[in-house]
Amino acid sequence: MKHLPVLFVFLLAAGPALAQQQSTTVQMQCRTLASSGNFLAPDETLVNGMACKPVPASQATPAAVAVPNSPAPPAMPIAPATQSDVPTAAAPAAGPASTKIMPGSSVYIEPMNGFENYLAAALEKKDVPLIPVASEGQARYIIRGTSDEKKAGWAKMAFTGQIHSDDAASVQMFDRTSGAIVFAYAVNKKNTLHGQQTTAEACAKHLKEEIEKK
Repeated sequence: MKHLPVLFVFLLAAGPALAQQQSTTVQMQCRTLASSGNFLAPDETLVNGMACKPVPASQATPAAVAVPNSPAPPAMPIAPATQSDVPTAAAPAAGPASTKIMPGSSVYIEPMNGFENYLAAALEKKDVPLIPVASEGQARYIIRGTSDEKKAGWAKMAFTGQIHSDDAASVQMFDRTSGAIVFAYAVNKKNTLHGQQTTAEACAKHLKEEIEKK
């Protein structure tokens, strides 16, 4: 009988390796004992009545060599979206700010060297439909302005007995939210008997008329 080498593949695994599902491939070359007179070489092992010995992987036939799976091609990176790629909603066109004064709204009068006290009293006396508040943060409207009073000099009072004064005031009221000026008025009174009270009441009177007109 001719010498017929046969390749067998055995999976040998140690105890810990088997538990971890790891395997090692060993390639064996076997022959029948009859071909050599039942002689077993030192590097051979008797397996199922055949003389087998391990062979290097380089000598294995192409059929016994496992072909590894081809690696999957790397995923193409996705470029992050830029700000120019994201559609933006068109901003609504800003309309003109309203100058209508809402009755019953809160108003804060900024300090004006004491004239703010006369103005607050005048708003109440003239029934202006606004509510004075002590804090700017609580107000919808802000009133600011200036006041000037020129009292009669001692010579004028001594020779003419005139104690009247010349008073002037200028005020503006604006919407704290929109910044729009909703009211502006200036007054100049000559020979006033009550001084700043007179100019404050004139401002309050015209403010009320402005609210009622709009």
